Amino acid sequence: MKLVVFDIDGTLLRGETALPGAVETVRKLLRRGVLVRYLTNNSTKTRQDHASKLSRLGFDAPPEWVYGSALGAAELARGLGRAWVVGERGLVQTLEDAGIKVSFEGAEAVVVGLDREFSYEKMTQAMQLLQEPKVRFIATNRDASYPLEGGALIPGAGSIVSAIATASGREPEVAGKPEPFLVELILREASVLPAEALIVGDRDDTDLEAGRRAGCPVHLVLTGIQTTPISGVPWSPDVTGLV
Repeated sequence: MKLVVFDIDGTLLRGETALPGAVETVRKLLRRGVLVRYLTNNSTKTRQDHASKLSRLGFDAPPEWVYGSALGAAELARGLGRAWVVGERGLVQTLEDAGIKVSFEGAEAVVVGLDREFSYEKMTQAMQLLQEPKVRFIATNRDASYPLEGGALIPGAGSIVSAIATASGREPEVAGKPEPFLVELILREASVLPAEALIVGDRDDTDLEAGRRAGCPVHLVLTGIQTTPISGVPWSPDVTGLV
């Protein structure tokens, strides 16, 4: 493999804790000349935020190595002037950095991600905008849950996206995994062919499925959502099994 693309939450870390052996595994791959990239469906942080957290926990992680679903949503919305956001600061900042003004008035898209202050009012606002067929509905991802330390889970962005989809009668364009959009973006920017990139994650239905749809080999680890092997899927108990 010329490139290994790691999911972050549940694969390399949980919450504020790096998983055992994860930092050294990344370092070993880099020493061997393998390119490393990080791919997360977490839209609450900017690219710089994700990189800063990874670096603080010991990972080699310049911002340009990190690809999040907020970045993917901004890429899907590129060229639009205004968008309304149901999401947190990281998603808002990423859209603004892409030249998209966050505004309810004149919104050309509703962009939805994880929002831990989601409310009936926000759902109503999104629903009202989406009554106009020309207004695009863009979701960062549709993960039902999100892993924390100690095996804990909280509702993911997908629960919010589904609520707005039900209310509006619209289905979104999705930037994050399992869609292959971000994997394909990484491959293009790294100049690597799909067969030369390994996609590593803890969720078969999102992380690995995104890799499959992009034509890449995949590898499952059991440190996050998926805790048992899947027949026919390469796996290891954790990322140390890669080296």
